[in-house]
Amino acid sequence: MTSRQRSAESNSLSPRRRTVVKAAAATAVLAAPLAAALPARAAGEAPAFLHGVASGDPLPDGILLWTRVTPTTEAVPGSGLGPDTEVGWVVARDKAFTTVVAKGSVTATAASDHTVKADIRGLTPATDYWFRFSAGGTDSPAARTRTAPASDAAVANLRFGVVSCANWEAGYFSSYRHLAARGDLDAWLHLGDYIYEYGTGAYGTRDTVVRQHAPAHEILTLADYRTRHGKYKTDPDLQALHAVAPVVAIWDDHEFANDAWSGGAENHTEGAEGAWSARQAAAKQAYFEWMPVRTAIAGTTYRRLRFGKLADLSLLDLRSFRSQQVAVGNGSVDDPNRTITGRAQLDWLKSGLKSSDTTWRLVGNSVMISPFAIGSLSADLLKPLAELLGLPKEGLALNTDQWDGYTDDRRELLAHLRSNAIRNTVFLTGDIHMAWANDVPVNAGTYPLSASAATEFVVTSVTSDNLDDILKVPEGTVTALAAPVIQVANRHVHWVDTDRHGYGVLDITAERAQMDYYVLSDKTKANATSSWARSYRTRTGTQKVERTYTPV
Repeated sequence: MTSRQRSAESNSLSPRRRTVVKAAAATAVLAAPLAAALPARAAGEAPAFLHGVASGDPLPDGILLWTRVTPTTEAVPGSGLGPDTEVGWVVARDKAFTTVVAKGSVTATAASDHTVKADIRGLTPATDYWFRFSAGGTDSPAARTRTAPASDAAVANLRFGVVSCANWEAGYFSSYRHLAARGDLDAWLHLGDYIYEYGTGAYGTRDTVVRQHAPAHEILTLADYRTRHGKYKTDPDLQALHAVAPVVAIWDDHEFANDAWSGGAENHTEGAEGAWSARQAAAKQAYFEWMPVRTAIAGTTYRRLRFGKLADLSLLDLRSFRSQQVAVGNGSVDDPNRTITGRAQLDWLKSGLKSSDTTWRLVGNSVMISPFAIGSLSADLLKPLAELLGLPKEGLALNTDQWDGYTDDRRELLAHLRSNAIRNTVFLTGDIHMAWANDVPVNAGTYPLSASAATEFVVTSVTSDNLDDILKVPEGTVTALAAPVIQVANRHVHWVDTDRHGYGVLDITAERAQMDYYVLSDKTKANATSSWARSYRTRTGTQKVERTYTPV
């Protein structure tokens, strides 16, 4: 362990599958399922902190703190019940809270589902802090957080955990536990699908629900989304990770509904499931209540954080403004009037990348930007791959939910990087339930003769089904067969693992950005072990990925 590393002590079946029967009571407030999952409390007991504490969006002088208080037994998430409750917060330099640097209070109300946030300023850059909340004489668990380096600081090293796609019913969140145990993270990135919207058993679990979520029906209303977020926040591994490092999160589709776009979603039936505008608003409200996320622009997750002179991180919202996905093969994927980012966000991204004076420009990107062709896959592999990715089973080579379905936006962004000689842009991506290490070519058809404008590290899912789960075959079977074929058709892909679950650790120095990929022994086991799988890096100025044979 280097001197900069700190211990925590010192510091599916198918995404297209729909619920067969949507609960008629979906619009009712159903608190019982979550109440049953929470620890029993005696009548008249003091307020409790049953959902842990968290921090997020670190700034050089500040951090956003979060918790949820349960003031009375019946005041479970989504219930709309419970009195206004004063919640105090305190920030200290030490775990014993002998050196307090800030304190205050905020009122938790049913209107915000008894969640509270405190946006603390006046802190010291690049510093570990401890914080906790209190209500009615009860203290929350203590947690560690860390501020970002000063904007003009010469930073030797940054380290981030990287995760995406956590389906509660498909397994346990061991990835979070192993990241929490490291004790060396400046922050961790969640690249989307923090929750899933489906009803029980309706999304890939190898036909086995490992643990049932709440509510049991597909979530549609504000109460539903609050209840589902609340269920997730009872997970001990998720609570542990939130308690040791700040999170930087963006949403993808399942925080709303599968394959969401600005005006609807594949997994939404207008009318029968209410209006999309109401469902989207409910999902967003619950997300901002339950996540330690600071909104730069109201109602979106696109924003930018800076970590000294070493890196800045542009975080995207690729659901709120995008055009509807189209079928492959009719040429409309190239329509310049269609967008995945929206005009304002794309201009904001381009401007930020051009004006950046940091060594590295990181982009938190919920869906893969690298082009992906699968036309040469054999039929037995093509069908499950198409099912997982939402591709046409005839084998046409595009996934229109990714940047492949919005090629004009991608072409404009990559041309901007090339024409302005913008170096060291690294896309950090989730969504696809596989691990990838890619160059991002300006022209995939002529690559590697044409240039690479950036690189991309894609992390696999925490638990959500990938190809071996869909086929119900031993782990590694599909990767051994499919990966070589995928790489022949996509010469910019240096590595793809279609089968395993886990997380990434991104380590950045002035010389290179390296992603270490870790995998779990068994996502269905609460005590799953973790092991290093592979590492890839981008050396400064190269815009290309290369394998390295040891983790940082």
